[in-house]
Amino acid sequence: MKILIASGISLLLAASAVAKGPNIVFILADDQSWSGTSVRMMPNVAGSASREFHTPNLEKLAAQGMTFSQAYAPHCKCECSRAAIQMGRTTTSLNAPDKNARNWSAPVTDSLVNTLKKADPAYRAAHFGKWQWFHTPESMGYDASDGITMNEDGNTSDPEDPKQSFSMTRRAGAFMESQVKEGHPFFLQLSYYAVHPTPQALAATLKKNEGMASASKGGRGDRAVMVAMTEDLDTCVGEVLKKLDDLRIADNTLVIYTSDNGSRTTLLNGGKGDLGEGGIREPLIIRGPGIKAGSHCSIPVILYDLMPSVADFASPGFVMPKGVEGGSWKPLLLSAGKERVKRPIDRFVWHQAVEIEHPQSAIREGDYKLLYFWDTKEGLLFDVVNDLGETRDLAKQSPAIAAKLLTELKAHIRAGLGEQAFSELDRGEFPQGRGPGSGKKKDGKKRVK
Repeated sequence: MKILIASGISLLLAASAVAKGPNIVFILADDQSWSGTSVRMMPNVAGSASREFHTPNLEKLAAQGMTFSQAYAPHCKCECSRAAIQMGRTTTSLNAPDKNARNWSAPVTDSLVNTLKKADPAYRAAHFGKWQWFHTPESMGYDASDGITMNEDGNTSDPEDPKQSFSMTRRAGAFMESQVKEGHPFFLQLSYYAVHPTPQALAATLKKNEGMASASKGGRGDRAVMVAMTEDLDTCVGEVLKKLDDLRIADNTLVIYTSDNGSRTTLLNGGKGDLGEGGIREPLIIRGPGIKAGSHCSIPVILYDLMPSVADFASPGFVMPKGVEGGSWKPLLLSAGKERVKRPIDRFVWHQAVEIEHPQSAIREGDYKLLYFWDTKEGLLFDVVNDLGETRDLAKQSPAIAAKLLTELKAHIRAGLGEQAFSELDRGEFPQGRGPGSGKKKDGKKRVK
């Protein structure tokens, strides 16, 4: 009888261990371009990886998981993108169209981590690094954090801890170790300050790259330091992966690596601050249980999908808060990248009206993306699957598609920002803070550059 009871207890404990949701490690780089790593986002396109930046740990992560060729940030600037990630919706639906927005249309009780804890109260959460918003990490459900931090907090005088990358990684390791000891599944967000300027790097890493040119075209700061800073970030990613191995939890941990917004690339149009593909298309690599090693996915995804994805892994079938626009990546990840993501509204919308010469919005639906300029009322239509550089405007060739997308785009922005803000935008009354950001091609077609 004692043997039977003991066996029954063992079976219950085993079932409980299997039922526990996976740990999630979300690594968010700052301002890293789509091709800002040595991992090809598109297997057969050399330009979708960098020849300058060396990221062997990300290469290892990609070999163990799935790489995405069409992953998008919710915005082309960090504050708005980070808000959308935390709240699971577009910046316009959240009414957070710029960094000064304060009247969000969703409560922080509906944030990613607060929702995750409702789905499974066993989870604990931490956020280390750049935060950039007025709401505290604690109000959004994080049990441990660095508090409200800004870009400048990443710049340190400690030569052993450039951009705080190494101390952040140590804090992450201590948090993970603590949760394992206490038996809690966890959500850990590491929002690195790298690779945002001003660049900082370890002296030893810099020495390996000191022969490089002092500056790159259109860049800021020493190129060698930028390359070294990227390598330091990759070293920290490697330390996180090693910690998972040391704690023996790698097999039950989702690791998600991406960036908050884009930057200039050789293949994509535009960069940080505008809505060309360069400003919003991101590197994305995911490893975890059930994800095919070395796989690639060409299905479009967006980072406000993170909330429903995390909740789906933690508690399948859990109902999202009202207004969440993202969809779960779980079916896609477990089907080797074949299953499409189901969202309440199957389109991506971006809006950028400040700190830019031509206030603009964009919508992607299927293979098509419409880039609309509010000051000139021009709408450019691109097939971003077959025209990565957005070089061929199809608006005149496919006017019905362009008109349909523009109608949907304006309706989405009107519903999110409200009638007054939308009417002002439509009349050309733009928010303060406009600056240089786009121009004219030689053929006369406006496009971000």
